[in-house]
Amino acid sequence: MSNAETAPVGMRCGSAEDKERSSVGRVDVLTPRDVPLGGPRAMTVRRTLPQRARTLIGAWCFADHYGPDHVARTGGMDVAPHPHTGLQTVSWLFSGEIEHRDSLGSHAYVRPGELNLMTGGHGISHSETSTARTTVLHGVQLWVALPERHRHTARDFQHHVPAPVQIDGAEIRVFLGSLAGAVSPVRTFTPLLGAEVVLEPRASLALPVDADFEHGLLVDRGDVRLTETLLRPAELGYVHPGVSTLTLHNESDEPARTILLGGTPFEEEIVMWWNFIGRRHEDIVRAREEWESASDRFGAVEGYPGDRLPAPVLPNATIAPRRNPPRR
Repeated sequence: MSNAETAPVGMRCGSAEDKERSSVGRVDVLTPRDVPLGGPRAMTVRRTLPQRARTLIGAWCFADHYGPDHVARTGGMDVAPHPHTGLQTVSWLFSGEIEHRDSLGSHAYVRPGELNLMTGGHGISHSETSTARTTVLHGVQLWVALPERHRHTARDFQHHVPAPVQIDGAEIRVFLGSLAGAVSPVRTFTPLLGAEVVLEPRASLALPVDADFEHGLLVDRGDVRLTETLLRPAELGYVHPGVSTLTLHNESDEPARTILLGGTPFEEEIVMWWNFIGRRHEDIVRAREEWESASDRFGAVEGYPGDRLPAPVLPNATIAPRRNPPRR
């Protein structure tokens, strides 16, 4: 998915100087902001990452949560070909279907319970449209920052259907990393965790996790208590490293659905603007110029019935840093 804001905020995120010293086990509640994806009947997404309170969770640097979106009223998703650098995109649906095309030549569909992961690396372009078979579109779009030594890796596309794992009143689908005995075969470039966790009504779950990871729990449906903190739909609870067990309790009389993200703290400083991730302001300027000039860096998307997205205008200033707050 593209960041379709007309004036995207540039930011420099993370760094070794940002190491935090907070009490272990505190849950910080992050609330999203609404962002339209463009057009007269714009589909609106709830953007939880990045924000001032937190810019990364592990290497997870971007989280859009959307739907349930009735496409007959809104027109659904129609994101024209657009570029990416220095990141991986992770698509995960709860309902509906999205058609994916990219400059690698991939033509695939995103369906509920199936992972589509695209590696931008040095440069890729792709389009995303909800299909005619979709009545309700509902899911998440996530980005992962690539570390410097892999930032210019070759473009790639992976598809994986994780088997559900039943444990203590919960159903878990692990699409990246490992959890509850399930291991995803999908390649990542830093230690990561990504999983859908569905809790039965009033169920409680003690979930062993990697204590070296920081974690984020995004609630899609239901009221979920993470440790002692209540999270409501569209909120994301952040847990600092040092926790080896996450305790989840569904306080609803209906199943609760969540997305659990995790990873080792990403110590590198990154600069992110629009759909590009680099290390310096100049990296962004160059990527934008090459997209606007239709250079070979991003390739071409075949089969999309329309024009590609133009890049927004760069801010009239060097992209400013934005860092995670220090632990207290």
